[in-house]
Parts: sequence; C-alpha cells; structure tokens
Amino acid sequence: MEAERLRTLLRTQTIATMPELKAVLGTDVDVTVFRKLRELAYHSSYSHRGQYYTLDETARFDARGLWSYRSVWFSTHETLLRTAEVLVTDAEAGYATDELEHVLHVGVKDPLRTLACDGRIVREKMAGRFVHFAADDAWRKEQVRARRVWDMAPADRALGATVRGVPDELKAAIMLFCSLLDERQRRLYAGLESLKLGHGGDRRMADLLGLDAGTVAKGRRQLLARDVALDRVRQARGRRTPLETKRRT
Repeated sequence: MEAERLRTLLRTQTIATMPELKAVLGTDVDVTVFRKLRELAYHSSYSHRGQYYTLDETARFDARGLWSYRSVWFSTHETLLRTAEVLVTDAEAGYATDELEHVLHVGVKDPLRTLACDGRIVREKMAGRFVHFAADDAWRKEQVRARRVWDMAPADRALGATVRGVPDELKAAIMLFCSLLDERQRRLYAGLESLKLGHGGDRRMADLLGLDAGTVAKGRRQLLARDVALDRVRQARGRRTPLETKRRT
C-alpha cells in the first residue's frame, strides 16, 4: 500500500526527491523509502548527486540509455561512473572528456580518472589531448584507429566524436540529393540530420549544406513539434487539370 503511494506521486510528478518521497510515507528514515522503492521498478538520477527518482515506466531512454526531465538526467546504467564506462567502451572512436560531457551534460573528469585508475578504461594522449578507450585490447585498437581517422579529417568535414568524417564522395551525393529538394524539404532534411548529430548539429549541417544555421534550427524545431503540413507538400507538386477544362480547350 505504501509503495503504491510512492508510485502515485512519481506518476503525477514524473520525478521526485527523497524529502518528497519521505513526506508521502510520513517517515524521516531513508531506509524506509528505499525498502518501498524496491517494490517498484525505479531509477535514481546520475545528475544532481542522485537526488531525484523516477519510475522505469515513465522514463523514455534513448539509444545510449539516457533520458532527462527538467534538466535532471537518468541512465539505464544508473550511476554516472557505470554510465561513463559503458559509453566509453561502446564508442566507435572513444571519448575525450569534453565530448563525453556534451553527451552526459555533467562533468566527467573525476569519474573518468577513477575508471582509468581502476583499469576499467584506458586513457591515451592523441592530437594533444587525452582520449578514453575500452579496456579490451582488441576493441581498443579499433577505437584508436577510428579516432586517428577522425582526428585527421579537416575541420569543415568533422561531424562529431561518433562520426569519423564525411568523405568527398558522400558529401557530393548529399549535395546532389539536396539539389532535388525544394526549400522547405531541404530545411527539414537538414533539421533531421542535425537531430542525429546532437550538440552543434545545426552549425555542422549548415556548413555542410551551405545553409544558414537558423534555417537548420527552424527545420529541427518543426520536426520536434511535428509542425509539418503534408497538404502543402501535395499542393506544391501541382494539380491535374480537370477533365472538363481539357474538353473545353
């Protein structure tokens, strides 16, 4: 019965702090709350010092296992330490500290240092900065190779830590494809690709496609808001001449 009261609060508020959970149960003891939370499928935040809680049924985790609500971040891997370890290990080309901070939206210097000291990840200096890789030797070699390719890419072709670079052939194909689109379609396509890239995607796609960053941002916002009127697309293609008009002609 007490666990259901916690469930009701978390369903209503989406997230809640320990003081709020204790108030619902009428207790001042953290252990009592945790005992009741164990009856539910829940997650604690890895940001904000783990002060927030949410139900598993509420969270909508992305492909990396991350989800946020009102700037509070949660992970399927639960703790920041474990989350950082998994992301570094799974990354195609490893992660530099600032790159991982862009993904996790919290500082990661201390967790990465701890993981490296414990041998759970490996830190190597590349292109003048430290990059973190998996502890497994075979996979780390692949990550290092991918990182070297990415670091060698010119700045105007670099699309982020998880994208090695845009080959000239692919860039030409993208430009050709965009030339077949009308202005609105180009804006939405650029917005879609920006969403895939994440942080800094608007500027990267604007540089790649020769668009204004504001245009890319508008396309991205339209997609997120589902502000796409399909009828206008159909009308833009033109209408067939009515049969009666043809006959009169």
